[in-house]
Amino acid sequence: MIRLGIICPSEIALRRFMPALAKNDNFIFAGIATVSNDEFYFGTENNELKRQNILDREKEKAREFIDSYGGELYPCYEAIVTSPDIDALYIPLPPALHYKWAKSTLENKKHVLLEKPATLKLAHTVDLLETASANSLALHENYMFAFHNQLEHINSIIKAGELGDVRLYRISFGFPRREQNDFRYNKELGGGALYDAGGYTIKYASMLLGSSAKIVYSKMNYTGEFPVDLYGSAALINEQGVTAQIAYGMDNSYRCELEVWGSTGMLTTGRILTAPDGFVPEAVIKTNNEEKIIKLPPDDTFAKSIKWFYECICDKTKRESGYNEIKQQALLVDELIKETK
Repeated sequence: MIRLGIICPSEIALRRFMPALAKNDNFIFAGIATVSNDEFYFGTENNELKRQNILDREKEKAREFIDSYGGELYPCYEAIVTSPDIDALYIPLPPALHYKWAKSTLENKKHVLLEKPATLKLAHTVDLLETASANSLALHENYMFAFHNQLEHINSIIKAGELGDVRLYRISFGFPRREQNDFRYNKELGGGALYDAGGYTIKYASMLLGSSAKIVYSKMNYTGEFPVDLYGSAALINEQGVTAQIAYGMDNSYRCELEVWGSTGMLTTGRILTAPDGFVPEAVIKTNNEEKIIKLPPDDTFAKSIKWFYECICDKTKRESGYNEIKQQALLVDELIKETK
């Protein structure tokens, strides 16, 4: 039984992670840590009242976890990272804090399930992978959508030739602006559309195109309201010449779509990256003058992501496969930033 803890009582940890964790008999929830005053990171702003309010809210949120699922309440991140009663940690912190705490966790011989993006720098991601490998530890970047059954079903349609030869993939993911204080709009916390919505589109494009995918065009757009990119686009091409166009944003009307344009047909679907537990996605297939709507299988991607994390803990081959996927994602993000016009 793997004793798993959580750094930071985030909203996604309570709403999505804990119900999914409860479905896996290989893990036991061992506790959650709140940030201490010494560990607190709030960028350059030095507002003591706001700091204290955040610290108080984090403690209140942590009590919800303990009241609902048991476990120990740790007084600081360092305490849970170094605890001999913890085997693995889930880290849903803002992206700028991922490297520091994932590195410390791995150095303390604990497996890491890390929210995306793994880090904000290629060098930092590579360092985490090398540390994990040297200690035979699992490191998993939590792009949950990658485990959804609908992706496999769509792949089978493409491979069966229902659309002919693929001419182009288009992947779009964007959502309306969130609250002003959301970390996504804070550069010091690792905000920006690329690191959030953009990462999803890059990940899926890479899955469709394979390991030879390269960024050949990119654009990151700023409006001047925030010090981070709010939307962007890019194109990826593989060795076979197949192209995937991606577009993303976090000040957009909602869109979460895949389009597969083939020589004899086209497939489109929504919620390709965000289908929740039990949701039944639909795809539209157009061939000649005919159009049909098909139901795609529902799934629980968070539960399957946790299952994969456990398999990586137990299986060296799967663990190393996971390392390669994380590195490929980091390389493509790094390429996109360098190619930005």
